[in-house]
Amino acid sequence: MKYKITVKNQTYEVEVENINVRPIVAVVDGERFEVTPESGESKEIRPKAEKKSFNPNQPSAVSPSPSAAAGGNILTSPLPGTVVNVFVKAGEKVEAGQVVLVIEAMKMKNSIRSLFSGTIGEVYVETGQSVAHKQALIKFTDLSETAWM
Repeated sequence: MKYKITVKNQTYEVEVENINVRPIVAVVDGERFEVTPESGESKEIRPKAEKKSFNPNQPSAVSPSPSAAAGGNILTSPLPGTVVNVFVKAGEKVEAGQVVLVIEAMKMKNSIRSLFSGTIGEVYVETGQSVAHKQALIKFTDLSETAWM
């Protein structure tokens, strides 16, 4: 979707790939940027170095997650659907990137991975339960220093 944005009295035509995904990927004059809007304040804009291909079978690099500090210790649903498998229970230790449950949406099964390394405090959902977008799924009681994504 294209938008016209004015910055310091200069107007730019910006193409946004998906306004609902964070960070927002915007293309300005052929250059890609990742934009992370903050709650009602200034916006952080940083150029994206290069587009990398995604291989789901390759283990991901572990890096600090901005959502770990902002979102606390709750893993939320990235999409609405029905829980078809729960692979963890309270008291278990999990690693960042580990599949903790599966949500089916529009006849597709989506593996939900833990964003955090740590101990599961409480699992809020069970198999067969419908979940909404951003609904709390799992609470962590003990988080490690690292987070996935």
